[in-house]
Amino acid sequence: MEHHFIPTNGIRLHVVQAGPVDGPLVILLHGFPEFWYGWRRQITVLAEAGYRVWAPDQRGYNLSDKPEGVGAYQTDTLVADILGLITASGRQKVFLVGHDWGAIVAWRLAARHPERLHKLVILNVPHWRVMKQFVLRQPRQLVRSWYIIFFQLPWIPETLVKWRNYRLMVQALLGTSRPGTFRRDDLKQYKQAWGQPNAFRSMINWYRAAVRKPPTERIKPTIQVPTLILWGKQDRFLMAEMARQSLAYCAEGELVYVEEATHWLQHEEAARVNTALIDFFARFGPL
Repeated sequence: MEHHFIPTNGIRLHVVQAGPVDGPLVILLHGFPEFWYGWRRQITVLAEAGYRVWAPDQRGYNLSDKPEGVGAYQTDTLVADILGLITASGRQKVFLVGHDWGAIVAWRLAARHPERLHKLVILNVPHWRVMKQFVLRQPRQLVRSWYIIFFQLPWIPETLVKWRNYRLMVQALLGTSRPGTFRRDDLKQYKQAWGQPNAFRSMINWYRAAVRKPPTERIKPTIQVPTLILWGKQDRFLMAEMARQSLAYCAEGELVYVEEATHWLQHEEAARVNTALIDFFARFGPL
């Protein structure tokens, strides 16, 4: 794996790269509270299949730049970061894969700039309109999303998560995943990323900006590029019904439920996810 720093949208993002430089480009977008390392089980497999893979630390995470202030983490700005990466790659189109917050960015980039994507893959996050409907109308989903409200508090969340060497964050990962998903060495990597200067405040600012400075709705909600939704049905944060309803916003969409997987699908079912990605991408055409 190669480590690069790439200028985009006025900042620098740390991007892990692998695979043949002339291979079709796949960009993998992580969510909270991860960083590029969350895709480690996909990067090498995709590279060996002939793809060029870029896995950035998104704005505010790990080794990437961490601008100050909530306003620097508006969703439209996060989308512009990744659009800038695509431009920096020199490619007209890429395959885009997103999990958790990375999927939120991927949904909106696909809606705004379908001309820059071959295909879109979403892991365990609904289309933004479905999410809004469920939070407003489904008490069960509102309860599951309690942490979004908690993250709106000033300074308290980032102070608490550091307590006893990130004990609360470790318990959150271990308590919402299958046993053995996050091992001791993995957690060591996560703690190191969380401990980067100003990292956790910046990470939480994604949630603050989403509530205080919501993204514009002046975009067509229908996703025009072929879309694959992969969803672990044991997700403790997001109701599985949202995945199927998200298909209504896809002009050409597919949904695959993984019954025994949780929110951390690409970790727990890495081989299944890798096969699904490669099969889906291959329908684009020969490498």
